[in-house]
Amino acid sequence: MTDPTIYALGTPTPTRAHPGALAVVRLSGPRAGEAVEQLTRRPLPEPRRMVLRALRDPSTGEVFDKALVAWFAAPNTETGEPMAELHLHGGRAVVGAALDALAHLGFCRMAEPGEFTRRAFEHGKLDLTEAEGIADLVAAETAAQRRQALQQMDGALHRLYEDWRAKGLRALAHLEAAIDFPDEDLPDGLADEVRIAVAGLQGEIAGHLEDRRGERLRDGLSIAIIGPPNAGKSSLLNLVARREAAIVSETAGTTRDVIEVHLDLGGWPVVLADTAGLRESGDAIEQEGVRRARARADAADLRMLVVDASGDWRASMKAIIDTTERWDATRDIVVVNKTDLVPVDDPGIVPLSTRGGIGLAGLLVRLEASAEAAMQEGAGAPPLTRARHREALMECQEALARALHAPEVALAAEDLRLAMRAIGRITGTVRLDELLDVIFRDFCIGK
Repeated sequence: MTDPTIYALGTPTPTRAHPGALAVVRLSGPRAGEAVEQLTRRPLPEPRRMVLRALRDPSTGEVFDKALVAWFAAPNTETGEPMAELHLHGGRAVVGAALDALAHLGFCRMAEPGEFTRRAFEHGKLDLTEAEGIADLVAAETAAQRRQALQQMDGALHRLYEDWRAKGLRALAHLEAAIDFPDEDLPDGLADEVRIAVAGLQGEIAGHLEDRRGERLRDGLSIAIIGPPNAGKSSLLNLVARREAAIVSETAGTTRDVIEVHLDLGGWPVVLADTAGLRESGDAIEQEGVRRARARADAADLRMLVVDASGDWRASMKAIIDTTERWDATRDIVVVNKTDLVPVDDPGIVPLSTRGGIGLAGLLVRLEASAEAAMQEGAGAPPLTRARHREALMECQEALARALHAPEVALAAEDLRLAMRAIGRITGTVRLDELLDVIFRDFCIGK
């Protein structure tokens, strides 16, 4: 059955406080052109040419706006269907009249959330990774997130995964040829060729799975603030966040749980976490806080250790670093606080006074450099961005491993087929009928 014509407001809904100067209503579907003709009572303009038209209520004939109208002929549209746009004045009354007029036509309906993108996918205008890139672009809050979303929307992940799928299909076609044409004169060393191809594919996917840049960009780079009690961890969190996010007290052990703030750090999305002071305690609640602090430090992408300049900060720093499993001296940062009381000069640390904010600029420069270094790991190849992709690729890896060690060709072919289906689920391409094309191209040309 033919899909109905849909419409939706493509700009924010105007309110009394924020009416907006312009509003755009988009239509997609087989009768989009008819809808425009009935609202304007004039023939459609040339495709992709914007014209000024009076828009009328189809029931009364009353003009409710003079707007710019654009018409886009299928299949060269975003959704692959006939499309149209109405560029209206942005007042609530005008937008409401336009939506009511479309509803009263009787053959249009309001689009469901994401339906324009869904139709673009169904008509082959984009794949699932590109659709996810559009969603990420809309949700982007930092420059780095915007760049990654644009890269994915432009098909970077699609090309990578389709290249892997093509390699897997070629290897699978060779196995299928060995099964289906046992009496044919197939090339020598075919099994070794397939084994090398599968092992190479497995290695490429393994490297991709180790790359955490994409997930870091979507969710935020995790930075844990750790250190002994009363070193100034909560004050540092508030100073960097520029608000009172954490309670600051001279009482040791005030922070019991992890407190998070989300920041834009030089264009990188960051989740900065204040943790409980690291010390031995007989208090069961504080012990749990210390356990969570250590777990957060070990799980974080970066760590910022805060120690007190007025005490034996070197011994305190060494004791905590020695018990932190993932401490990375090249990126993790040691902050010596309260240098307004006791000046500190050491090339390996960042001096700071949270009371006066002295040294904050230098700390932010170090943080941005460490964040950029963490985000650039594996730069070059498009990064993995979603848990859905990771799950499918891990399933693919398991199937490839079984194929490499399968005792029979038929079993290896089945596992390789499952691996290709797992990759196909990422992009929305699960067809394996290309096998015939590969088989005939590689083995049957001229026979």
